[in-house]
Amino acid sequence: MKHIGFIGASGLMGHGIAKNLLAKGFQVSLTAHSKTEPLKDLLAAGAKLVGSHAELSACDAVIICVTGSPQVEAALEGPQGILSKARAGLLVVDASTSEPDSTRRLAARCKDAGMTFVDAPLARTPVEAEAGRLNTMVGASASVFSQLEPVFQAYCENIFHVGETGAGHVIKLLNNFLGQAITTAAAEAFAVGAKAGIDVGQLVRVVSAGAVNSGLFQAMAKTLEGDYTGLKFELNNASKDLRYYVHLTESVKAPSLVGSSVHQSLVTACALGYGQELVPSLVKAQAQINQVKIGTAI
Repeated sequence: MKHIGFIGASGLMGHGIAKNLLAKGFQVSLTAHSKTEPLKDLLAAGAKLVGSHAELSACDAVIICVTGSPQVEAALEGPQGILSKARAGLLVVDASTSEPDSTRRLAARCKDAGMTFVDAPLARTPVEAEAGRLNTMVGASASVFSQLEPVFQAYCENIFHVGETGAGHVIKLLNNFLGQAITTAAAEAFAVGAKAGIDVGQLVRVVSAGAVNSGLFQAMAKTLEGDYTGLKFELNNASKDLRYYVHLTESVKAPSLVGSSVHQSLVTACALGYGQELVPSLVKAQAQINQVKIGTAI
């Protein structure tokens, strides 16, 4: 694994990954979407810009780090996608948060073309991406994982081999469901407390000293002081991930009472106009819905 193709380097997560691959001595070829400004430092560091995703088939492996399944499918199956110039032996790594059903379908298409599709979604934030300290959960055979592990080590602090292809995206969706359940519950609790007439700051004091406390709760608690940047993740993307999670529950015929409610809370916040804001703005949405003041949110 010497030459890595990369799709999505203009994104906040993708930029950090590509930067660290270059810093660790990998040859990196990139495709550009609509934004080329974020690629300037990568090109100055030695990355090569190519004209289409198909040209990346010459690489040893291609990493795709985009918004979700539609974008991954386009990168592979589009007119100038990787599959249009398939090369036997190529490893394709989906570092996006994608739907497991789509992952399995793309894996079958790649296998038919002599390629191998791997899911390796990410956890943590763009800050850790720039620092090369992401977490990844990898769905691949043991032999393919061993081939790719040095690549993952270039941009990850914790690397989990969680099973065969598809397992990575299932675990990623479960992880995000748990995280968003905490953030939506915190925002709702703040709103109910405000309507009940208590000082919500006192709730934060109590939770902070007990087992309910967590980093996610503390990020939400910062909103009481006007800081809505504690979680660097857009509500639009959080809503998308919970939609994928609900689809997963439907596909395995598992009731999703909590997951569906969390998803609807996120959808509501987006419908109220907060979609391009970060997850802590769930507090703003709850303040608006309940017509109360929560910290600085009205």
